[in-house]
Amino acid sequence: MASLTLNSLKQIMKSITDTPGFDRVISKVSVFVNVLSASPGKVVCEMKVEEEHTNRGGTLHGGLTATLVDIISTTAIMYSERGSPGVSVDMNITYMNAAKIGEDVLITAQVLKQGKTLAFASVDLINKSTGKVIAQGRHTKHLGNS
Repeated sequence: MASLTLNSLKQIMKSITDTPGFDRVISKVSVFVNVLSASPGKVVCEMKVEEEHTNRGGTLHGGLTATLVDIISTTAIMYSERGSPGVSVDMNITYMNAAKIGEDVLITAQVLKQGKTLAFASVDLINKSTGKVIAQGRHTKHLGNS
């Protein structure tokens, strides 16, 4: 695994904002997501739900939740043995509870398995104060041929 520190992992997330296209949305994500810890294949973050993160119902927007699953699982995959971001093959999110403005959300991404060409990750979004699961995501990425 490439030798990465927690600070360099934060820099990786921030550097992606300089790319053209949709990836620039990460600039808004990296401002409100705080990386708490990282170990090979696992990244733990937290965020406070603000008004700009919500839907018309005043709860965490499903599209933002999907973006968090994508970005943070990719970060966990990058912070693993292969160190490659790969490309998405499949991603699904199950939404279970709402997160309201002012609530803190813990986001834990874990690489479940990494093979020669595919990586599988899971992401849990948990309400920090209640422990309720807000959403769970699964993300499969193609890492290329080794």
